Amino acid sequence: MKVATAAYPMDWLQNWAQYEDKIAAWVAEAAGQGADLLVFPEYGAMELATLAGEAAAGDLERSLHAVSERMEEAGALHAGLARAHGVHILAASAPVFDPALGARPVNRACLFAPSGAQGHQDKQIMTRFEREEWDVVSGGSLKLFETALGRIGILICYDAEYPLLARALVEAGAEILLVPSCTERLAGYWRVRIGAMARALEGQCVSVMSSTVGDARWSPAVDTNAGAGGVFGPPDTGFPATGVLAAGAVDASGWTFAEIDRDRIAQVRADGVVLNATHWDEQAPRIGAVTTCALR
Repeated sequence: MKVATAAYPMDWLQNWAQYEDKIAAWVAEAAGQGADLLVFPEYGAMELATLAGEAAAGDLERSLHAVSERMEEAGALHAGLARAHGVHILAASAPVFDPALGARPVNRACLFAPSGAQGHQDKQIMTRFEREEWDVVSGGSLKLFETALGRIGILICYDAEYPLLARALVEAGAEILLVPSCTERLAGYWRVRIGAMARALEGQCVSVMSSTVGDARWSPAVDTNAGAGGVFGPPDTGFPATGVLAAGAVDASGWTFAEIDRDRIAQVRADGVVLNATHWDEQAPRIGAVTTCALR
């Protein structure tokens, strides 16, 4: 399959039609270059807060509600584009108030298939900003998505920095991990990228990272953004020696493309130079036997 991962700038929107046109153009561009799977970034949907006006977009709490209220429409838009272009789309994540999960919003990314099927993944572990200032909370459990393209897991940004989350998805059968991210500085981008690359190494799978880029000064939440698209695999049999299948230029908006061969994932797991995925369980008896040695 061919994957397209976004370095996505958030814009001030004058009306809903402008948003429709923007997303339609992005999807058409990626599909026109043969992409089967399109990955938008974490919190890219925050630009929808601008439709509620400057005061709402500039207020942390009001912006949460403003975006959440638009997600049904946004979902219908992405579902229609997935059908029209015959592609799978991971839409940009958004704060969503889900009554089934409590009074506070979760950070939710929705995956749309060309068949009309859809599902969502909620972020598991909140960053300090999300928990201390925004009061966005952990959502539903991890999910494995069985698709025509393969078995896909989603780790939203900070979640990719935690190996046990990825391991749970790999043990469930994940071949591809999608990592939509939103980071304000280069250090944050590299934290997530290093996490995404490490998860590909450990799970002998492919990770696909998307990012928000550019300034959104109208928002106190996503006012500055640094990042790039990237696709990573294990630096082993059938993959580049660097593990980097593709990497976009930092802070340059647009799509980054890469080919993913599921047979290579199966091959490296079965007969790689190393077998990280298989040997994972050998850690357990070792970590309970740490001893302290005084070398003063």
